[in-house]
Amino acid sequence: QLQLVESGGGLVQPGGSLRLSCAASGFSLDNYAIGWFRQAPGKEREGVSCLSRSGGSTNYADSVKGRFTISRDNAKNTVYLQMNSLKPEDTAVYYCAAVLIRAPFMCSMRSSSYGSWGQGTQVTVSS
Repeated sequence: QLQLVESGGGLVQPGGSLRLSCAASGFSLDNYAIGWFRQAPGKEREGVSCLSRSGGSTNYADSVKGRFTISRDNAKNTVYLQMNSLKPEDTAVYYCAAVLIRAPFMCSMRSSSYGSWGQGTQVTVSS
């Protein structure tokens, strides 16, 4: 059974860092593009970053460019989202998602493109 489990969220002060993990089980991430999304209270889910199946292509939302970095460790079947210089507006529940894809260098920032989702992890940025 395909499963994604996020971890690494928590409470951090503005300017701090967190690293989110998305561990996959039941399938190999080698054949999947991965996306990170977030949803703040009262707001729609938005794409934060995505990583192609090959790992050779990435995309970032303008609001996180230069602060967040997506990466993968195929040996651990895990995708990471390193978040630096966190701001209060980064507060949200963060989700990872996966989609089986043939194209090695494509990934989507649209939630409708993904069929498998984790349960989410809360990130709160506050002093």
